[in-house]
Order: sequence, then structure tokens, then C-alpha cells
Amino acid sequence: MSVLYIVLPLALLMVAAALTAFVWAVRCGQFDDLDTPAVRAVVDDDALP
Repeated sequence: MSVLYIVLPLALLMVAAALTAFVWAVRCGQFDDLDTPAVRAVVDDDALP
């Protein structure tokens, strides 16, 4: 039972860190490029020597 006093706050800190990193990435524009992934699937790599 005493392990819960350590594990539960640690888990909550990890969730808070992950949520903070996600919000930071969204605000910095990491998920703004919606066109390039779709174009990459169509482009041929025939220009290789």
C-alpha cells in the first residue's frame, strides 16, 4: 500500500509532463504541415543515379 504513495504522484507527474509537451508542440506549430505527408506518397524517387 505504501508503494502507491510513490507511484501515483510519479504517474501523475509523467502524465502532466506528456500533456505539457503535447500542448507546447501544438502551440509551436509542429502539427501545422498537412500537405507534405500527402505529397510524399505520390512523388516518385526515379531521380536516383
